[in-house]
Amino acid sequence: MDSPSQPKQPRVRITLAPEYRENYANSIQIRVNLWDFFLQFGLIHQQAPDEVELRHFQGVYLSPQQAKALLNLLRHNISQYEGAFGEIKLDPDAAHTGVIQ
Repeated sequence: MDSPSQPKQPRVRITLAPEYRENYANSIQIRVNLWDFFLQFGLIHQQAPDEVELRHFQGVYLSPQQAKALLNLLRHNISQYEGAFGEIKLDPDAAHTGVIQ
């Protein structure tokens, strides 16, 4: 039984909107301003040794609070992934550009 100080949790029902899509992204660009974070997802295609095409397919705005909540969720899930499969290695220069590729 719930105590008077703890409100009852609502039942959550998840549905998929008609425009819902799933995609793979190998490029994420992030822009930040005072009010929101903008994540732009895309695909990189290497056309030739001296030519790269970046095709953006989705942009998502997040409030700073939602961005921080996403950061916490990603940290938790990456920690679990690395515990199961080993450390994920990154290019040390990639983390400072605002572009993940």
